[in-house]
Amino acid sequence: MKVIAFNRTLQGSGASRRLRNSGQAPGIIYGGSEAPALIALDGNALYHALKKEAFHGSVLEMEIDGASQQVLLRDFQMHAFKQLVLHADFQRVDANSKVHKKIALHFVNADVSPAVKLHGATISHVMESLDVSCLANDLPEFITVDLSTIDVGHSIHLNDLKLPNGVTPLKASKNITIATASVPAGVVSAEATAEAPAAAPAKKGKK
Repeated sequence: MKVIAFNRTLQGSGASRRLRNSGQAPGIIYGGSEAPALIALDGNALYHALKKEAFHGSVLEMEIDGASQQVLLRDFQMHAFKQLVLHADFQRVDANSKVHKKIALHFVNADVSPAVKLHGATISHVMESLDVSCLANDLPEFITVDLSTIDVGHSIHLNDLKLPNGVTPLKASKNITIATASVPAGVVSAEATAEAPAAAPAKKGKK
């Protein structure tokens, strides 16, 4: 994704407030061999970009005064109740250096799993994202979690995931639980319904 930014020289709460009043959002770029740089971004464009998952998990192409550089979004602050970005932090990335980033998990195929189809189970997402390490160019937009084989009483663990090439999880344990399947109280599975004997007809009383 491409991001347009502008250099800024003024800093401080007063300068930032005036910048926001003009429709822009203050930010900073740090990292690499260069000194941190103060920037300004279009506030409305940044607000809508932050709604996109790719903006949080992808390497961004930031253009400042015609020159482009690769960055990652590292942090941002929103107004408590207004649709307003107060500040955004970006980190420069080197294509040859590994980066650490939290990547969103996409859960798919729950509806065709034995847990849901046969037992009416509920799939609980224990984790919604995963911390990974990889080269900037290998950074995935998201990681897919296939739930098609999960059954009641079983779980999907970190070592069950098929991670993209070059992507390594930062979690120390390979047995971390990603998702679980359980039947809510009072729910009868399709198998149990099929196996249940038919109820005997009620006997008529004597007249």
